[in-house]
Amino acid sequence: MPYPTTMFVRPADGLKIRDPETGNYLPETGQIVPRSSFWLRRLKDGDVVESTAPSASAAEQEA
Repeated sequence: MPYPTTMFVRPADGLKIRDPETGNYLPETGQIVPRSSFWLRRLKDGDVVESTAPSASAAEQEA
């Protein structure tokens, strides 16, 4: 089984983290990002938290 190339992360409480590729802030709800050295460093430093992506049904309930 190949190693995953992406992960779903959200900012740690009270932090705003910029995506180095887009320059935009990572949404508080989280985002799929590449499993790169930048994001792995943010994860190790506690700036972001790895979590599961919200399911499609949860997104529909919010709408």
